[in-house]
Amino acid sequence: MKTNAAVLRGAGMDWEVTELDLDPPKENEVLIRYVAAGLCHSDEHLRHGDIVPRFPVVGGHEGAGVIEQVGPGVTRVKKGDHVVCSFIPSCGSCRFCSTGQQNLCDLGAMLLDGSLPSGGYRFHQGGEDFGGMCMIGTFSQWSVISEYSCVPVAPDLPLETAVLVGCGVPTGWGSAVNGAAVRPGDTVVIYGIGGIGINAVKGARHAGAKNIVAVEPLANKREKAEEMGATHSAASAEDAHRLVMEELVPGVGADSSIITVDVVDEEVVNAGFDVIRKGGRVVITGLADPAKKTVHVSGAMMTLFQKSIHGLLFGGCNPIYDIKKLLDLYQAGQVKLDELVTKQYTLAEVNQGYQDLLDGKNIRGVIIHEH
Repeated sequence: MKTNAAVLRGAGMDWEVTELDLDPPKENEVLIRYVAAGLCHSDEHLRHGDIVPRFPVVGGHEGAGVIEQVGPGVTRVKKGDHVVCSFIPSCGSCRFCSTGQQNLCDLGAMLLDGSLPSGGYRFHQGGEDFGGMCMIGTFSQWSVISEYSCVPVAPDLPLETAVLVGCGVPTGWGSAVNGAAVRPGDTVVIYGIGGIGINAVKGARHAGAKNIVAVEPLANKREKAEEMGATHSAASAEDAHRLVMEELVPGVGADSSIITVDVVDEEVVNAGFDVIRKGGRVVITGLADPAKKTVHVSGAMMTLFQKSIHGLLFGGCNPIYDIKKLLDLYQAGQVKLDELVTKQYTLAEVNQGYQDLLDGKNIRGVIIHEH
C-alpha cells in the first residue's frame, strides 16, 4: 500500500513529505492508521545532528491510532483497537522487562536503526529502505510496527490528546516521580520548560513538592509552568540558584534538580549539581550528542556532599502500565493533557511545526493525520 510520510534523508536537511510504499505486517506486527503524532524535540535532534540515526528515516516517535490489520502471532492487540504507541518497545520477557524496567527493554537496541524486531524495514521508495524513528515512524499516515510498541487504550479517549502519553508526558512526569523521587515538602528545580519539562512540573506537583522552580528564559513558558503547578520561576540558572539558596531553603539547597533542556551541556549540568543539597540528586532527562561528554563535576564534592547524578530514559516508566495509568489520571482530572497542546498541524506543515518549537511558541505541537 501507499502512505504519505515526513522523512529525513540526512542531517541538516528539512523534513520532506513524500509517498512511500508500505509492506504488510509480518509476524508479531500490526498495520496502524495513525490519527495523531506529537512534535517532540527528539526528532528535531536528528535534523540537527545531535543524534544520528540510519538515514533515510520516517520521523515521529509519539503516535496514537487505530489497528487496521494484525500479522501472525499477534496477541497484544486486535483489529479495531485504539492504541498509544510507546517509543520504547517492551517485549515482556527480557531481563529488564521481567524485572520491572520495561523502559530498558532489549528491543530498544534498534531505535535509531529503525528496523523492526523481526528484521528489516517496511517503508520503501525506489528500491531504498526507510527506517522508522524508534521503530514506529509516526510522521506517516500508516505504518507497520511491532505489537510490542502498542498499548491499547479506551476507545472513548481522544487520540489527538492521548498521543502525548507516548513520550513527553511519562518522560517528564516520571523524571520527577520516579527519577527524582520527589516527596511531599520537597524543593525541586527544573531546567527547561518544553514538552518534557512542563510534565516534570506536573509530576513534582503530583508528588507533593512544596517548592517547584521552573527555569526557562522564555516568559510565555514560565507563565505556562506556573499555570501547571510551578510555585516559582526564574529566567536563568543564576536567578534560580539565588532564589533557592537565599529565599526558599537558605543554607541547604534543593532536594533535586531535573534537566530537561533541549540540548544538555556542561553548564546546565553544573547548575543542577550546585543547586542541590547534601544527599540531593540531579536527574538528566534531556539529550545531547552521544559523542560529547557533558557531565563534568567535582568528584570530591560529589563524595563529600553525597550528591548523585542520575540518567533517566522514558521517565523510568513501564510503558504497558504507566501509559494507561497516566490516562486514568487524566480522566480523573488529576493530570492535565489538553492544556499541553499549543497548536495542531497537518503533515504538510511539519517544518512549520518544528520552526514554531524552535522559536519557543509551542509547548507541544501535534500533527493530525488526514486520510
